[in-house]
Amino acid sequence: MSHEANVIARHRIERAAAACREGDVLAEQHSYGGAANRYYYAALHAARALLATRNVDSARHAGVIALFQQHFVKSGDFPADVARALPRSFEKRLSSDYSDFVDISAEEVGRVRTEVHASVDLCREFLSRL
Repeated sequence: MSHEANVIARHRIERAAAACREGDVLAEQHSYGGAANRYYYAALHAARALLATRNVDSARHAGVIALFQQHFVKSGDFPADVARALPRSFEKRLSSDYSDFVDISAEEVGRVRTEVHASVDLCREFLSRL
């Protein structure tokens, strides 16, 4: 991995950690839609951190999800059950940000939180081994 890719990957994983913390604060304040938004962005930044190590990226969210599946899940480098945090949190963010009369429950946010924290932690661990 090039020095530039390493710097980008480290920056993105720190953004992921910050978004997790922001999601935790919002969830504690019962702002579940905001928390779902921040958890999704945590998962997105973490996935983009790993993609930087392969010198691939996408400007579209769906593209990042597809590239992450292709380069890390299908290759067996990242467990599929943990990788599901990204598309699941994407769906929650879309519904909470754009759908009328949709309320995200504390339980739903709790599930997303658990999945995303595990995914971000595993991405950080993956990067530490490089």
